[in-house]
Amino acid sequence: MQKSWFRRNWLWFVPTMGCLTLIVLGVLGLGTLFFGVTKLLADSTPSQYAIAQASKNEKVIALLGDSIEKDGIISGNISFTNGDGTANLSIPISGTKTSGTIKVVAIKTDDVWVYETLYVFIKSKQEKINLLSKVLEDF
Repeated sequence: MQKSWFRRNWLWFVPTMGCLTLIVLGVLGLGTLFFGVTKLLADSTPSQYAIAQASKNEKVIALLGDSIEKDGIISGNISFTNGDGTANLSIPISGTKTSGTIKVVAIKTDDVWVYETLYVFIKSKQEKINLLSKVLEDF
């Protein structure tokens, strides 16, 4: 009577499957972490505020087109310490005509976000559109 396939090959099969399982679990864990952080950035108050400001700005609408929405993966960082925080984000957006990037730099103190930088950069036009009421220094 011949041994089963598993009895003949278990010495290499078990370690190989153990290693592959660890690799798959590691990749799934990193993917979950990446998408969790991306969702955290997208759902943050600075991100939502920036998209809302861009969506109602007449000059942004004229250049990008209607239906302005997030278009890609947000990059940057948000950090919190004892309820206060900072945000430094780049948010890709697009409209019906073209796309751009919102740049946001904000500080949170006493539960209030203060925006130091908030503008849309439209690469195809090489133009920055200020979304703050104050004048930005680098214009």
